[in-house]
Amino acid sequence: MNEKELARYVALWLGLATLVGILSGSASAIFLVFLDWATNFREANLWLIALLPLAGFGIGYVYYHYGANSTKGNNLLLEELYQSKNPIPLRMTPFVLFGTIITHLFGGSAGREGTAVQMGGSLADQLTRWFSLNQENRRLIIICGIAGGFASVFGTPLAGAIFSLEWMMTRRFRWESIFPAFLAAFVADWTCELAWGVGHTHYSIPEIPIHSFVNLAWVIPAAIAFGLSARLFAETGHAISAFFKKTIAYPPLRPVIGGTLVALIVYFSGTTTYIGLGIPRIVEAFETPLPWYDWLVKTGLTGLTLGSGFKGGEVTPLFFTGATLGNALSAWIPLPLALLASMGFVGVFSGATNTPMACTVMGMELFGYEGGIFLGLACLVAYFFSGKGSIYASQNMGWKGKLP
Repeated sequence: MNEKELARYVALWLGLATLVGILSGSASAIFLVFLDWATNFREANLWLIALLPLAGFGIGYVYYHYGANSTKGNNLLLEELYQSKNPIPLRMTPFVLFGTIITHLFGGSAGREGTAVQMGGSLADQLTRWFSLNQENRRLIIICGIAGGFASVFGTPLAGAIFSLEWMMTRRFRWESIFPAFLAAFVADWTCELAWGVGHTHYSIPEIPIHSFVNLAWVIPAAIAFGLSARLFAETGHAISAFFKKTIAYPPLRPVIGGTLVALIVYFSGTTTYIGLGIPRIVEAFETPLPWYDWLVKTGLTGLTLGSGFKGGEVTPLFFTGATLGNALSAWIPLPLALLASMGFVGVFSGATNTPMACTVMGMELFGYEGGIFLGLACLVAYFFSGKGSIYASQNMGWKGKLP
C-alpha cells in the first residue's frame, strides 16, 4: 500500500468507523436505558411474570411473520462475515431491541450482548448501500458495528474491538480490520457513556495473590470447570432449541410453552434471582458465598428462555454462570473468592464464545490489570476444555471443529 492508498484508507475509515461508533453507541445507550426501566418495573410488579407466555407469543409471531432472516440473530452476522450474501435488514435493530426489552420486562432469563451486537451490525451494514462499499469493505464495516455494539454495552472498548476480530475464527483476517474496529469501539463507548451519560456496572477484586507456581496451578482445575460449564451452557441452549423446533411446528407457540415453564419455575421457587440479567447476583458473587447450584439454575433458565424463542443475549447469563461457579469453587480452591468469581466471569464466556484474547482483555478492563495473569490463564484453559462448544451455531471453529 503506497502513501496515496494509505491516506485514502485512513480518511475512509476515520469517517465510517466514527459514524458506526456513534450509531452503535447511541443504540446501546437507548437499549440500556430501556432495559434498566424494564428490569426495575418488573421487580416492582412481579405479576408481569405471569404474562411471559403471552409476551412470548407476541415476540414469536412478529419474528415469524415479519422478521425474515433477522431470526438468525448473531448467526446472521457471522454468515455475512464469512461470505457476503444478503444485506443485514435494518428491521433487525428495532425487532431485537423491543424483543429483548419485552423478554426482560416479563421475566425471561437473557442477556444484552446479542442485542447490542445485532443492532450495531444491522445499523453498520446500512452504510454499505449508502456509500457503495465493495465486499471487503462491507466486512470491515460489519466488524465495526460488532465492535461498537459490544464495547458500548459493556464499557470495554479494547475487548469490544478484539472480540469483533477474534469472534470470526477465520484465516481471512486482514490487518485493515484493526484500525476501524478499534476506532469504532472507542467512539461507541464514548458515545454511550459520555455523550448519553449511560454508565456500566463496576466490579472489584480487593485481593490479588502473588504469582507463585502454587497459586497459578490452582487456576487450572478452576478453569477446566469453567470450560466444561461453557460447553454445558452452549449445548443446553442448542438442545432445547432443537427440541422445540422438532416438537412444535408453529414457531410462535414455542416461546408460549417456554415462557409458561419459566413462569412456573419462578412461581414455585419463590425467587426472581435467576431471571433477567441477574446483575445483583453477579455482584454478590464477588462479595459473599452463594448457593453452589446458582450457576446450574441460570444455565437451565437461560437455555429455556432463548431456546424457546425469546430474544436477548447469552453473555451476561454467561457472566452470571461463571461468577457464581467461581464463587462455589472457593470452598475447595484456596484462592480469593472475588478472584475466582472474576476468573469464572470471563472464563466461561471465553469457552462459550471461543474468544480467549477478548475475554482476557475484558477481564482486565473490568477488574484491573493486576489480575491479568490469573484471568488470562483461566480464559485460555477454559477455551481449550470447552471442546467444540459454542453458543453461536454458525461460528467457524477452526481447529476445534475437528475435535471428536
